[in-house]
Amino acid sequence: MAADDPKTRTRMPGWLPRAMVLALVLLGLFELGNWAAHRLLHIAIILMVAFFISLAMEPAVDALAARGIPRGLGTALIFVVVNGCVVIFALALGVLLVQTVGNGVNELPRLLDQLIDWINSTFNQHLTPNQLRDRLLHDSNNISEYAERAANTGLGISGTVLVGLGELLTIALFSIYITADGPKLRRTVCSVLPPQRQGEVLRAWELAITKTGGYLYSRALLAVISAVCHGVFLALIGIPNALALGIWFGVVASFIPTIGTYVAAALPILVALTDNPVDAIWIIIFAVLYQWFQDYLLQPRITARTVDVNPAVALLAVLCGGALLGAVGAILAIPATATVQAFLSAYVKRYTVEDDPRIERVGRKREREAEARKPSPASE
Repeated sequence: MAADDPKTRTRMPGWLPRAMVLALVLLGLFELGNWAAHRLLHIAIILMVAFFISLAMEPAVDALAARGIPRGLGTALIFVVVNGCVVIFALALGVLLVQTVGNGVNELPRLLDQLIDWINSTFNQHLTPNQLRDRLLHDSNNISEYAERAANTGLGISGTVLVGLGELLTIALFSIYITADGPKLRRTVCSVLPPQRQGEVLRAWELAITKTGGYLYSRALLAVISAVCHGVFLALIGIPNALALGIWFGVVASFIPTIGTYVAAALPILVALTDNPVDAIWIIIFAVLYQWFQDYLLQPRITARTVDVNPAVALLAVLCGGALLGAVGAILAIPATATVQAFLSAYVKRYTVEDDPRIERVGRKREREAEARKPSPASE
């Protein structure tokens, strides 16, 4: 019979070759998409950063447009002002670093003598500056190797700085285009959506503009207050370059989430150590007290109408953003979280909570004691 023919039994089903070809095509498309995603991920991050910058710039551009200034010109003016502030900060930081390094070099012999005296008194040694010099000359080969490595590292850092400047220029150009053509971009996005979805998209966009702009406004105001307070304090205790150090402290402490205060305090403390080590203790005390004042008194009042995010949620958002996108994600995490929180609050149904002492847990011990003193129905 034909059914028992060996050739018939071993023949490949007709659908199997097509399935194998389809599987290979799908696998190839997946690999191509994966490769393209890895290649384009960096560009997507640049676009996301530019989009958030445009959200922050748009309220100011809208205010200028309401006064009759074209959006393109208004965007250029805001961009020039912002970059002017960045250039002033960079110049102040550069002068500060140069003077700090110069002071450190001038104070190096004195600090070295103090270090040798401390080592001799602490470890019962008899080390002299000449012995230290001979030891350094004896290890000159190692020093040369370290210098060569430092030079190679410096070249790598220079290349990284150039790449970073190119990325900053790209982000600036995208942010200018997005801000200047904001209404046109929103109209284009809404044109591909059904009418019932257009309102939701525009509402989410408006929330993002409000929260992002409010976050940067509050951070900038906190930075100005912090710079003035720390600059005045550093000038009062006689720290060199108090104005530049105050600007450094205000910007870094306000715009670097969570650990900004500790990073900002490192440079003034280093300057104080090269001038008067006792002042470093005063700087630490003042930084801690000001951080408490800012976190519990100043910041809640400034951010009450701009970015209302629970501190624990903000810390979690910063950690998640940093783990996903590094420093960029940590900076953008809070305004993004505030936007999502505000948008979801409109769709989450909330109920009235009745007064219950178990919520505040105030006076619960007295209530339990009163309930315990009440006679039971059985005793009556």
